[in-house]
Amino acid sequence: MRPVLQSYIDAGKVSFVYKHSAFLGQESAWSAQAAECAADQGKFWEYHDLLFARWNGENQGTFAKDNLIGFAKELNLDMAKFEPCLQNDETLQRVMDDTQEGRQVGVTGTPTFFINGKPLVGAQPAEVFQAEIDAAVGQ
Repeated sequence: MRPVLQSYIDAGKVSFVYKHSAFLGQESAWSAQAAECAADQGKFWEYHDLLFARWNGENQGTFAKDNLIGFAKELNLDMAKFEPCLQNDETLQRVMDDTQEGRQVGVTGTPTFFINGKPLVGAQPAEVFQAEIDAAVGQ
C-alpha cells in the first residue's frame, strides 16, 4: 500500500495522517507511546515497522516497556531521550487523544482508514486504495 499512497503524496494530491488506536490492553498503549517517542526523534516509521515485524500476539509480553526500550536501541535512537519519554508516559496523552478520536468517529478495529471521511476497514489490496483515492481526488 505504501508505494501507491506515496505516489499520491509525492504528487501533492493527498496527505496521510497516522492515528493510534490503543484498545488492546496495556501493551497496545505502551507500543503506541514508544512509537511516538521514536517519532520525536524522526524515526516513527522505522519503529512502527519494527513493532509490526516483532508482533506475536496480543499482550504476550513482546511489547513490555523493557522490550520496547530494546527495540529503540536496535534502531540507534537517542536513549537519553527515548527511555525517559517512555518510562514517564510523556506521549501517553497523544495516544489517548488518538484513541478517543477514533472512538468518536466509529473505529471499532484496526486497520481503519478514512479517505475524505469515508471509512475503509480492514486490510485491503492496493487496488482498493487506489480506486478509493482516485474517486476522492476526482481522477
